[in-house]
Amino acid sequence: MRGYPRAIVDAWVAEHAERIADGAPDRLRRLVDISSPSGDIPGAEAAVAAACELLPPEAEVERVPCSSPDHADDLVARIHGTGDRRIVLVGHLDTVVQHAEHKRLAEDGDKLVGSGTADMKGGDVLAIGVLEALVAGGGPDFGEVALLLVNDEEWRRVPFGHTQRFADFDACLCFEAGQLGPAGEEAVVVRRKAAGTLRVRAHGREAHSGSSPEKGANALLALATAAKAIAEAADPDGPLALTSVPTIMRSGEAFNVVPGSGELIGDMRAHSSDAFERVLHAIPEQVGDVRLEHELLRSWPGMDAAERSAPVIERASALAGRPIHPGARGGASDASHLAGAIGVTIDGLGPRGGGAHAPHEYISRRSLRPRAAVALAVAAAALDA
Repeated sequence: MRGYPRAIVDAWVAEHAERIADGAPDRLRRLVDISSPSGDIPGAEAAVAAACELLPPEAEVERVPCSSPDHADDLVARIHGTGDRRIVLVGHLDTVVQHAEHKRLAEDGDKLVGSGTADMKGGDVLAIGVLEALVAGGGPDFGEVALLLVNDEEWRRVPFGHTQRFADFDACLCFEAGQLGPAGEEAVVVRRKAAGTLRVRAHGREAHSGSSPEKGANALLALATAAKAIAEAADPDGPLALTSVPTIMRSGEAFNVVPGSGELIGDMRAHSSDAFERVLHAIPEQVGDVRLEHELLRSWPGMDAAERSAPVIERASALAGRPIHPGARGGASDASHLAGAIGVTIDGLGPRGGGAHAPHEYISRRSLRPRAAVALAVAAAALDA
């Protein structure tokens, strides 16, 4: 390390990784036991209040408008130091799990199971722990550390509203779930695919399916044609690694009526959002007498911060006392929005787990200490001028 003694930072990482891991289960319970599905304002407000209770008293708390209208305001907490570098820690408090399916935190051996544990309240707990470690002192100098927790990451259909707020920061650290590298080493995420959500609407004509089906124009069959076209447009082995998957189809309201309308949802991923045009062009405008119209519900940019982040990860590996692998992931993240403005952007700093969005979603208790050490080491390395 160039800016401060290596031994001091080593001890700081070890001390606070232990503290964060010891306190994480109880803190996680406080967040996970609150049901906070995207768009639910009372749930979001309760989650924000719980997060604020976990913040160090030195943090300056601000509520800022959410990117998505009709959502609870997002949370920004800041601490200030005597250094000159600034980093932003990023997470989200919303889940895709609705109230009726919400699972409170439960322990199952090594697993801490509950809605939003991996995606991403476990990461939020680690981010707050890093903020506390920095404000406690004894580690790296900093000018400012900001924590951004948003309430709309899981289903945002509008542009991300916080990029300019942090565009002049030196690094962005995002706490989506962690992962292992190819040799079993702890890993972070420096590459992500662009993500697009596609909707196709069908406009056909109803008719009685028993007495006069020939008078109808079947929207369901037209959507099936569109679904096949979307799937066949995929080019996973091509230069942009495009995947294109029909995921939801709805059509028809009665068993004995030719469906006259419906919609199809598709998910697209690629190294660049430019590849999505291939899918859009593959969807026919007309299938028989059924008219099809399509739109992008959301399009998130890709992220490739590997080159700019490599020196930080190399320094962090030395501080953590273990190699940290710079990995990739197909899923979308708010890190992708900030990476366009902040060259050093590192994601996947949360605990390891699995089952995101599913009833068995969990994080691994055993991963808390090594993942906290990785996050602390990356933060210290990012603050090293």
